[in-house]
Amino acid sequence: MKKKDTIYVICLIVLLFDQVIKGIVINNMVLHQTIELIPNFFSIHYLRNTGGAFSILGSNTLLLTLISVLVVVVLNYYLLKEKKFSKLAIMSYGLLLGGILGNLFDRLIYQYVIDYLSFQFGSYSFPVFNLADVAIVIGVVLFGIDVIGGEVCEFRSRKR
Repeated sequence: MKKKDTIYVICLIVLLFDQVIKGIVINNMVLHQTIELIPNFFSIHYLRNTGGAFSILGSNTLLLTLISVLVVVVLNYYLLKEKKFSKLAIMSYGLLLGGILGNLFDRLIYQYVIDYLSFQFGSYSFPVFNLADVAIVIGVVLFGIDVIGGEVCEFRSRKR
């Protein structure tokens, strides 16, 4: 399997898992319902988010949809042009694309994103999020590690 194909397989796996879980939440819970799985720590909490991460740009679905489409187009353009990918980059791009598409599908279908993962640390409740958000965050972190790691290796090569 080509490295680019692997990126799209990872993307598809993330997208499918994301949409299946969101479907389970929609079909088995009512809006704002909470199912506590680990008391005072983790629950499933069904929310509709019209904004971006942490509800930034709330109710700007059109803008967030356009940004998502633009990022997907730019990433795909880069993937078509680039010839070499590290294993970290393959995972990073697959997670990013799958996560972005998962939330983009929600915005196109529902006009909001379905969030359901809720964590609480003492009196602090972390904003509710979903699997697509997790994939995006991990993808960005892996991308950063890949870029920084590549720069460090290149710097070491020049020193010799």
